[in-house]
Amino acid sequence: MEDPSYPIGKFSFDKDATAEKRSAWIRDIAQAPAALRKATTGLTAAQLDTPYREGGWTVRQVVHHLADSHMNSFARFKLALTENAPQIKPYSQDAWVTLADVKGMDIAPSLAIIDGLHARWATLLSSLTAADFSRTFMHPENGPTVLDRALQIYAWHGKHHTAHITKLRERSGW
Repeated sequence: MEDPSYPIGKFSFDKDATAEKRSAWIRDIAQAPAALRKATTGLTAAQLDTPYREGGWTVRQVVHHLADSHMNSFARFKLALTENAPQIKPYSQDAWVTLADVKGMDIAPSLAIIDGLHARWATLLSSLTAADFSRTFMHPENGPTVLDRALQIYAWHGKHHTAHITKLRERSGW
């Protein structure tokens, strides 16, 4: 039986990144907004407030989390590209999804953020060289993170959370 926490499987880092693989991961980031819009189209307020699994976030929280998380990642990429191994600030994603801009708020503003953000992010990523992808930022809990790894994480992350929604829809017959 599929684990509802990891509907596409857990993240796995590919240490053998190539230009072709990076292009595919960048394409995943570019296509994530359309996939998320498709996954959420037509959902009612009650459906948006349904957790994707027992003890999990609601669909609404997942959408707003994607905007928050990907904004942070985009900023981390820009910091790593313009500074020497900058220290980044982590945040409590579980606390962020309980704030007023998430609870009960329409998902349209976050979908709009994701649309614009991913357009900019994919453009930035497409301009990078192999050397750029070897640049790092310092995470206070995880240590140095190379941009190749961050690229792969966020290509996976968008698909991972979109699958939470699509699998919930399938299970629920929506």
